[in-house]
Amino acid sequence: MNIIGTKWVFRNKMDEYGVITRNKARLMAKGYNQEEGIDYDETYSPVAQLEAVRLLLAFSCIKGFKLFQMDVKSAFLNGYK
Repeated sequence: MNIIGTKWVFRNKMDEYGVITRNKARLMAKGYNQEEGIDYDETYSPVAQLEAVRLLLAFSCIKGFKLFQMDVKSAFLNGYK
């Protein structure tokens, strides 16, 4: 298996006057270097079905659980050592 490389992407955020207000950095996986059949066989997208979300909400209401929403914008790379 080949290891996917990474690349840093830097960006400056500006306000309406064109003054730089924030510097942002992001570490990206270079997935464009992969070839189907060599580096991977299938791709998956972690998407929840609507029925599963409804079931979770109903169960949490019945049991009185607190639910929190979280947005994750990361790529997790799992490789062999």
